[in-house]
Amino acid sequence: MQVRFGRRRGQAKESREIKKSEEDQALYPPLLPSKVDLQQVTIIPHNEWKRIRDSLDSLTRKAACLRAERKAKKEMHLRSQEVVKHWTNTYAGIRKQKLEAKKKRDEEIEAERQILDVEEAIHKQGERKKAIEYAKQYQFYQTERVKNFHSGLLLSRVMKERDAQIESQKSRIKSDKKWEEQLKINIEKAFKEEQEKAEKQHRERLALANDHLKQIKEHKEEEERRRKSKEKDAEEIKQQNLLYEIEIRKQLEKKKEETDERRKLFFEYMNDKNVIKAVERQQQEEEDEKLKKFITAKKRLTEMRKEKEAETHRLMEERRERINNFLSELIKQKLDNEDLIIARDIAEAEAIWEKREKEKYEKNKAELKAIEEYRNTVMKNKEEEERQGKIEAKEKLLAVIKADQIFWEHEKEKKCKTDKERREVQDAHIQQMAKNKFNAKQAKQAQLDYCRLTEDLVEEKEKEFQDYAREVIELETESTRKYIYPLVKAVQGGPGGGCGPVFMDRGGLRPSCQANDVTGVQLPSYNSQGPKYNDFQKCKGRLGFTW
Repeated sequence: MQVRFGRRRGQAKESREIKKSEEDQALYPPLLPSKVDLQQVTIIPHNEWKRIRDSLDSLTRKAACLRAERKAKKEMHLRSQEVVKHWTNTYAGIRKQKLEAKKKRDEEIEAERQILDVEEAIHKQGERKKAIEYAKQYQFYQTERVKNFHSGLLLSRVMKERDAQIESQKSRIKSDKKWEEQLKINIEKAFKEEQEKAEKQHRERLALANDHLKQIKEHKEEEERRRKSKEKDAEEIKQQNLLYEIEIRKQLEKKKEETDERRKLFFEYMNDKNVIKAVERQQQEEEDEKLKKFITAKKRLTEMRKEKEAETHRLMEERRERINNFLSELIKQKLDNEDLIIARDIAEAEAIWEKREKEKYEKNKAELKAIEEYRNTVMKNKEEEERQGKIEAKEKLLAVIKADQIFWEHEKEKKCKTDKERREVQDAHIQQMAKNKFNAKQAKQAQLDYCRLTEDLVEEKEKEFQDYAREVIELETESTRKYIYPLVKAVQGGPGGGCGPVFMDRGGLRPSCQANDVTGVQLPSYNSQGPKYNDFQKCKGRLGFTW
């Protein structure tokens, strides 16, 4: 046994060493499986085995190393982000603080705006309520009764003013001197009030000017502080821009390194792809070669089928030719035997004529016998038909009677159906009448409800008017009781804007009555209670006659 790769060639060791190795094998089991020829085993050094293994799976290990390196970088980046996330002296931390401050300012501004919106909504709601109240009041003032009441109020005030003017004119004549003294006192008092008012306005203007100067000074100080703050912000932004440029430069360098690494990986991938394409191209060529062989075999089968069809066509032509020759010989034999056939036909025709004459005689004889039998049969049939006709007439009479009964039954059913339909129509009419009655009742009830609502509305308006009139009359009564008659008269006129009769069942309405012609003018209000003045002298005095 010879040993290679690691020992020199030579003879095996002595048997003592062999025994010792057997004992070692007994103590330590062999690494190789049993029944293995050690002459076929190659022993490779560890470094050589490591080199072969590295050359086989270098790409896989390199990719695993790259993935592990990329994962470690990513984890380190995430840890760095977690560490610097809460730092305040970095560019991102300063930007985050500014964003949070801006967000807080926006929230405060939004809260102030919401408060202003609520106040504006409350103000607008108050304005709407005022507008609605003003519209209701204006609508109330535009009614006929209120207009008449205001006319009475104006009349009472005119009467009051007229009497006051008369009294003033009378007192003016008596006390002109006193009036002049009072006028002089009033002029002095008014001049003094005007002077005090002017001094007060001067003091207010001075105070306002001082306030304006103070506000201007505050605005200038505020502007100076704002300018310094802007300069400070500009300096900070400049420093942050420098830091940002440095950071961007680092990111660009890092991105360039990653791009170079990706390019290298891409080229390796393209080399692998070219190898795979070459293998696929070889497989495609093998498949094309198989396809060519298949097409050649298919063409060969097609040619063999065509040759077989040509052979079949040739055999059919030969058979057709043989059949034509056989028919030609048959026609020739038929022409030779034609004379014999004619003689035989004449003999057969004579025999047939004799046979036909004999049959004709027997046929006439049989026909005469049949005629006689037919006459007897017809007579019997006629008797039978008469008898059968009587039976059929009797049956027909019974059928007519039965049909008449069926007809009357149908008429009875038809009458019952008509009576039923008439009753249904009558019931439908009754239901329609009940429905119309119910609808009329509902319409009447709706009219009553409408009248009731109208009365309630009239009463409510009348109550509102009476309250308003009572307040006005009380206010006018406080000054004087002498001139409230027009107001009392206007209040006692009743609701409604017309001159017609009062409807007591409609809440005391007094509608307008128009003439029944093309003019449609307002009719006057007539008093249906009869004349109040039965004395002629009183009537003359009321009408203005003096004789």
